[in-house]
Amino acid sequence: MELHGWGRYPRQQAQLTLPVSATQCVATLASSAPLIAHGLGRSYGDSALAAQVLGTRYLDHFSAFDATTGVLTCAAGVSLDAILRTFVPRGWFLPVTPGTRFVTVGGAIASDVHGKNHHGAGTFSAHVQRLELLLGNGERVNASPTERAELFQATCGGMGLTGIILSVRLQLKPIEASSIVQTTVKAANLEAVLEAFVANAASTYSVAWIDCLTRGKGLGRALLMLGEHATDGPLAVQIRSPTPVPFDLPAALLNRASVQAFNSLYYGRIRQEVSQQRTAFEPFFYPLDALGQWNRLYGKPGFVQYQFVLPQAAGVVGLREVLERIAESGRGSFLAVLKLFGPANANYLSFPQAGYTLTLDFKAEAAVFELLNELDAIVLQHGGRLYLAKDARMSAATFKASYPNWQAFEEVRARWHAHGKFASTQSLRLGLQ
Repeated sequence: MELHGWGRYPRQQAQLTLPVSATQCVATLASSAPLIAHGLGRSYGDSALAAQVLGTRYLDHFSAFDATTGVLTCAAGVSLDAILRTFVPRGWFLPVTPGTRFVTVGGAIASDVHGKNHHGAGTFSAHVQRLELLLGNGERVNASPTERAELFQATCGGMGLTGIILSVRLQLKPIEASSIVQTTVKAANLEAVLEAFVANAASTYSVAWIDCLTRGKGLGRALLMLGEHATDGPLAVQIRSPTPVPFDLPAALLNRASVQAFNSLYYGRIRQEVSQQRTAFEPFFYPLDALGQWNRLYGKPGFVQYQFVLPQAAGVVGLREVLERIAESGRGSFLAVLKLFGPANANYLSFPQAGYTLTLDFKAEAAVFELLNELDAIVLQHGGRLYLAKDARMSAATFKASYPNWQAFEEVRARWHAHGKFASTQSLRLGLQ
C-alpha cells in the first residue's frame, strides 16, 4: 500500500503489518527485512516510512494508573487524545504535548516531542519513567534514565531506530480545571516578540504566531500567546467532530497574495496590546485539530514542514536573516509558529536546545526546495539544526553537521542490535546504517 506522513510528501510503497500484541511484534520482526514503526502518521516527512512498516495502532491499551501519583502505564500505540479523554475528567493532564493530540505515546517518545512549555518542562521524555523496547535480536528489555541509560537516551528522539517501543510508564500532570487562562501580547516586530518571550519566561506556556511576509519595520510582527491552567471550573473534554476538508484544494490558491491577506487579517483581529481570555484547552493546544485533514489545504502534491532551532545568542540575527529571505522569495506560510526553548537534554538526537524554534509550512515544489536549501545554510551558520520529525529533504551533510552526537548514536544502535533491523526512508537518506 502507499503510505505518507502528514505532509503527504514523499509517498512510499510499503508492506504494512498491524500486530495486536507484543508477541506478534516479535514474530513480525523475526520474519521481516529492516522495518520502522508507524503510529498515527502525524510525523510530517519520511521518518516513519520504509518498504516494511510495523503499525502500532492496535497496541493501544492502558495497563495501570495510580490515581494518587498520576503515573500511567500504557502500550505505545495509545494516543494522546485517548489519554486526555480518559484522564482530564479525573484531574490529570499531559506533562508535555505537541500541537496535535493525534499522535501515539511511542511516536511522542521517538520524536522526543516538545510543547509550549519546553522552557520549563523540557521534552516528553523528561516525564517518561521507563519504557519497554523490542530489540533487533527479539529480546524485550526495559530502559530508563537509570537502567540501560544509553539505550533510553538513544530511543528518546531516536526516530524509532533503536527498536519497537512496546509500553511506557509516564508521569501525568495534576490540574484543577480543564480550561486555560490565555494572555495575548501584540508585538510590532521580531525584536519586540523576542523581548516579550524573555519578559514572560515565567509563564507556563508560550507560543507566538509570526507574520513571515511583512518586511521593513514590521518584519516578524507577531501575536504571543501565554497560558496558565485555570484553578477553578469543570474538568471537561470537548467531544466534537472536526470540520472536514473534503477534497484537495487547488495548489494555486496558496500564493503570496492569499498568505499576505490572511496574515493581515489574523494580526489585525487583535486590537489591544495585551488582552486576556479564558478558553478550553483544546483550541489553546490543538487549534488545527478542529479542522479534519487540514493537510489537504496544500493541494495534492503535499507540503513540507520546516522547523529549525537557533541558539538564543543568534536568535535576532539568525531569525531576521531567515524571515528576510522568506519575505524576499514571496513563499510565505500560513502556519508560522515561534517558541522559546529551554536547555537541551542528554538524548543523542533530541532536537531542542536553548534558543528559539520557528516552524513553517511550504508547498512541496521545486522552487521551495531551493529556498529551503538556502535556509539550511543560514541555520547551520548560526549553530542551529532541523527537527527530524518534520524533515522530508535534509541532506546527510546537514544532518551530520548539526547533530554532533550522531556517531555515538550509531554506536549505541550497534551495541543493542539495531543495525540491519530498523531503518526508515529518512535514516537511509541521512546516511545512518
